[in-house]
Amino acid sequence: MIPTRRILALGALAVLGCAEADQSSDVAEHQAEMADRRAEVAAAGAQVMPFDLDATTHFFEKTEFGGIQEVVADSVDPHQVALIREHLEEEAERFARGDFHDPAMIHGEDMAGLHELVMGHERLAIEYGEIELGARIVYRAEEPALVSAIHDWFDAQLRDHGDHASGRR
Repeated sequence: MIPTRRILALGALAVLGCAEADQSSDVAEHQAEMADRRAEVAAAGAQVMPFDLDATTHFFEKTEFGGIQEVVADSVDPHQVALIREHLEEEAERFARGDFHDPAMIHGEDMAGLHELVMGHERLAIEYGEIELGARIVYRAEEPALVSAIHDWFDAQLRDHGDHASGRR
């Protein structure tokens, strides 16, 4: 005869094993969803961004005043650098006018921070500049809500671009 405590312990281990299996299944499902989402974003990005996502990296640095977005070629490739610079210069001009259509096309209309940036674009300072192997856009805001929107927007891009993006350079 098996003691009652032993039976209860075995039952608890079985329940824990099921919970761990459920958690593993949830993690695998989430990873598959993220992979699908990133593939969708990469496909949409290829329609909007003229440079090769696989040959470039996006960097998003959140700052106390907003943030700095950089896109650089992963190797010395004058063609990719020219495409990056042309695209980011155009985007900076559009963003300054409140036109965030391209990010919405890539990431979706409900992208975190996007609505706030569109509505607050007149209170944003947006500066384009060239850097080695690419370009940058600096976003500045004095209002904490707009700074927070920039940070949320950067987080969404980091999540969606996966291996094509980094939070630090």
